[in-house]
Amino acid sequence: MADLSVNICGIESPNPFWLASAPPTNTGDQIARAFDAGWGGAVWKTLGEPIENVYSRYSSVDINGSRMMGLNNIELITDRSLEVNLIEIEEVKRRYPDNVVIVSLMVESDPDAWDTIIKQVEQAGADGIELNFGCPHGMSERGMGSAVGQVPEYTCDITTWAKSSATTPVFVKLTPNITDIRYAARAAKDGGADAVSLINTINSITGVDLDSFTPRPVVGNMSSHGGYCGPAVKPIALNMVASIAADPETADLPISGIGGIETWQDAAEYLLLGATTVQVCTAVMHYGYRIVEGMHEGLSNYLDEKGLSSVDELRGKSVERVTTWENLDINFVHKAEIDQEKCIGCALCYIACEDGAHQAIGSKPTEDGKTEVWIKYDDCVGCNLCSLVCPVKDCITMVPQEVGATSMTWVEYSSDNPPGELYPRPKHGLTIGG
Repeated sequence: MADLSVNICGIESPNPFWLASAPPTNTGDQIARAFDAGWGGAVWKTLGEPIENVYSRYSSVDINGSRMMGLNNIELITDRSLEVNLIEIEEVKRRYPDNVVIVSLMVESDPDAWDTIIKQVEQAGADGIELNFGCPHGMSERGMGSAVGQVPEYTCDITTWAKSSATTPVFVKLTPNITDIRYAARAAKDGGADAVSLINTINSITGVDLDSFTPRPVVGNMSSHGGYCGPAVKPIALNMVASIAADPETADLPISGIGGIETWQDAAEYLLLGATTVQVCTAVMHYGYRIVEGMHEGLSNYLDEKGLSSVDELRGKSVERVTTWENLDINFVHKAEIDQEKCIGCALCYIACEDGAHQAIGSKPTEDGKTEVWIKYDDCVGCNLCSLVCPVKDCITMVPQEVGATSMTWVEYSSDNPPGELYPRPKHGLTIGG
């Protein structure tokens, strides 16, 4: 079996599956049960000056019967005393010396405050610390959380303070509520960060009660913006992880990936885009700690199938396959094909293409009340929409075409056709621009 152990910033973890700083890591008992279930590490729920939470805290977005595709929360950092947390950190590390305990921290922007709490959690046995620069609600109004993470200079300064005090690795948890995540990652690195964690939650309002007119979650007769997480944010998180892994200024900065991870496949995607570990929150809040069992088995089997002996051999393999649009091959052509034996005649592909894409599917009613559909190959631009809406697996596939043209990027094409000239239609029939 493949080796699932990983090393991040000198910290050995039995596997890449960690719990994110969140309600599932609120107490020592929870983290102990998680380690018993098979999690390799956990990031302790953010410590600082204990706060008072409201009772109504979560709301969700459900899609086509799937619950909690997106989860919104207005919960803040720990409401338990620092003294109690420190005792529990020490006990967990005593019982589980081979598992990783990272402690998330958030205090006021004062170097003495950071120095004090860092020394306390390290003395309790923490393997590393995570600076929470990401919370978009509650704490940010107090000058912490995303109020720090959205300003690269603040990120750099506080990271520098933390590094001057810490003897263990310092992770910086980045906010996605920023135009370009690379600037925050560069600032963390400039401050001496050993690694970055991302993404924290996205600023959000998940919906409004149409009877009371109050957004959710409802607190009395009011609400507030909160942090959005769960499967719905995974595409955003993957892009940000890839951006940091591909940036020459941060490519050597270890990454702990966060956002919408429920399965081993999700985890593998993060690893392929440059993450060393992954952190899970919403899926555990939904299904419990034991989901890690499937993650172990699935990732191990996948590595075996690919002929890879360790997670390290998988990490970053997809980074070089991410580029900017102008470097894509405009001479690549693929078109849709329909397997008529699998087609159920629902006409979803026809409706989607006719009303929402390029009118490249023909249709006619059949005697049994269904619809026969076919591809108009001369009109098909290979946009993929029909294959995405089709409810039958592998009924519509996208098939590469032989076009007799060599690979060409937009940069190469535009250098031969300067702006101001009428761009000729390429021989393979694609329209450039338009």
